[in-house]
Amino acid sequence: MPHAEAGVVATTRPLRLVLLPGLDATGSQHAAFRAAMRRLGVEVTVIAYPVDRTLDYAALAHLVRQALPTDGDYVLLGESFSGPLALTIAAAPPPGLRGLILSTTFARSPWLAWRRLQSLLYWAPVRALPMPALSWMLLGRWSTPALRDALRAALASVAADVLRGRAMAALGVDVAARAAAVTVPTLCLHAVQDRLLPTRCQRHLSALLPAQASQWLDGPHLLLQARPGPAAAVMAAFAQDACQRA
Repeated sequence: MPHAEAGVVATTRPLRLVLLPGLDATGSQHAAFRAAMRRLGVEVTVIAYPVDRTLDYAALAHLVRQALPTDGDYVLLGESFSGPLALTIAAAPPPGLRGLILSTTFARSPWLAWRRLQSLLYWAPVRALPMPALSWMLLGRWSTPALRDALRAALASVAADVLRGRAMAALGVDVAARAAAVTVPTLCLHAVQDRLLPTRCQRHLSALLPAQASQWLDGPHLLLQARPGPAAAVMAAFAQDACQRA
């Protein structure tokens, strides 16, 4: 995969990236990332999920397929919670899908051993975790008041039952077997300081796609939010390469 250069990505056609966002799935935390991608010649479309309806991965896959572009080429990005969803869609690729990016995510739940505790999530106070703890886990040393405010607002905009349902879905997901069916170019982007996902989980994802590209960036779990510039540079170069192969 070619390395990204600073400045605008040269291309003869518009580049599009479709983003499936993380647990809150609102896309409200991605303004800086979208701006960084736009500067590099890539337009980002976010497919947000309902904030008031609990949908499992199968139902979300149906929703996403209906919302995907039908008028040209694009690259699909699955962030965190949405990684298994993006991988599932790429295993049966719709027309126009030219590449897949999996950012700080997993194919198999890193918490499979906790599946017996799934029923407890029905009663879990999902908003009880204090922001300092969330900030440490998701943002690390890149935490800023603006990023914490954006995270707080995004989580507050989604019904507690919906957040709980998504956490339960992530706790038990396993789409590793579908990786063998992925034929589009794929980039696995990992964060070196990810305090949410174990390193073994990230290495497992890369191992499922041995012929594809993997890259580690210095940053936390919320990599697109905390380090939008470096993440955009890698993804824009990949998107350009993937679409030129088509």
